[in-house]
Amino acid sequence: MTDQPHTHQPLTASATGRPVAESRPVPQDFVLGVATAAFQIEGARHEDGRTDSIWDTFSHTPGAVVNGDTGDVACEHYHRYAGDVALMKSLGMQSYRFSTSWARVCPDGGPVNAKGLDFYERLVDSLIESGIAPWLTLYHWDLPQALEDRGGWTSRETVDRFVDYALAVHDRLGDRVSTWTTLNEPFCSAFLGYTAGMHAPGRTSPADGLTAAHHLMLGHGRVVQELRARDAALELGLTLNFTVADPVDPSDPRDVDAARRVDAQMNRVFLDPIFRGEYPADLLEDVRHLGLEDHIMDGDLDVISTPIDVLGVNYYNGEAIGHEPPSAALDDSVNGGRVTRSPFPAADDAHRHPRGLPVTAMDWEIQPEGLTRLLARLQQDYAGPAGVALHVTENGAAFDDVPDEDGFVDDRGRTAYVRAHLGAVLDAVDAGVPVRGYFYWSLLDNFEWAWGYAKRFGIVRVDYDTQVRTPKASALDYARIIATRRLPTPWDGSAGSGDGDEPAGESTA
Repeated sequence: MTDQPHTHQPLTASATGRPVAESRPVPQDFVLGVATAAFQIEGARHEDGRTDSIWDTFSHTPGAVVNGDTGDVACEHYHRYAGDVALMKSLGMQSYRFSTSWARVCPDGGPVNAKGLDFYERLVDSLIESGIAPWLTLYHWDLPQALEDRGGWTSRETVDRFVDYALAVHDRLGDRVSTWTTLNEPFCSAFLGYTAGMHAPGRTSPADGLTAAHHLMLGHGRVVQELRARDAALELGLTLNFTVADPVDPSDPRDVDAARRVDAQMNRVFLDPIFRGEYPADLLEDVRHLGLEDHIMDGDLDVISTPIDVLGVNYYNGEAIGHEPPSAALDDSVNGGRVTRSPFPAADDAHRHPRGLPVTAMDWEIQPEGLTRLLARLQQDYAGPAGVALHVTENGAAFDDVPDEDGFVDDRGRTAYVRAHLGAVLDAVDAGVPVRGYFYWSLLDNFEWAWGYAKRFGIVRVDYDTQVRTPKASALDYARIIATRRLPTPWDGSAGSGDGDEPAGESTA
């Protein structure tokens, strides 16, 4: 086998030789793409001036990551980016959402490293040459370890260093990248990293998580202000991850309050400061004993609520929340022996209950209709009144992929997942929500944070021993959707349905 990707042409309905049973149109101006993150795919840990991020430190900490996996090599994207871009082009991807590595661009949070920016310049140029629109995320969780040693996101100094880093990236790429998101999923950065202990840097402090969340949003607002002052034509925003928190028993006020707390401490803790310039009153009451308000300085909320152009929506599943623990819990937590706790600073009586829905390999429930409801809510309560565009910037599923002798994966579950969630987005569009695009997570199997390489989200299989890339059936199906602008009826994933609506294509070496 070579280290080149398998070659597949984007498939159309006619190329399969079988009619599509039913399909619905995908709007011509609706962008379809894929997403990745620097730490999860790049590798090249100490090459060309890059120094350690908090995830380098965390992944090398015993018990922090499944199987002791690290991101030292990952998918070697730093050296294989040209082949990865060519693969995206062959699949017809319209846009690629990627992140730049703070530790590569400004090692140790200090002066600019030209070689780090050289890499991103090569990547962006190759995307543009391939007709793929670059979508740049500045922060996808990889804080330089040297800044964490000085307090990390609990220190206001980190906000200043984030601005320095963002402007350094813009200095080099501002003339070629039009869409910039400041942060990816600050909930995970703040609350999984500083409160739950599940992610880097591994702290378990409810107070630290709230402080980090505030400073992350302050960094976001400062960067939006600076970039907008440089170029008013840029499309600026951030990406938040959301849940849809439903009470297990809507008639039980204890379950209703538990769901309210989860919604406040995951969704509204970011939405309200950004869109309304204030923290929700119920959230402030819930966390009053944790000192959040001590860190809110005069003018902070004005900065945080600087108008944005785009809101990225990351959605994987919703939750049924009750005030008592369930008899059988969904098992998606990672604990290699470390002390961890709930990511919610003040929701000790909020527990997630299984609903009997199908689940992915992460034990995440598959709930497409939750995405439709979420998009409608965001449009009505936040994005619509502010004139902010919505994009689904992450949505995807891990399954226990089984490759054949050629490395090809007939991942019917993932294919069905993509179709169902794209359908949920189009349901929202049909209901009047102007969603502008969808990015599947992820292009490649990659380092899945605390799960290491144990979980695979990619539509392209990566053989970590050889680094060979092989598009899965889901990639070929997604390519067909892009090429035909038609979304087939969600397929149930059962083997041999014979309805002419199965994911098509076979692997060729």
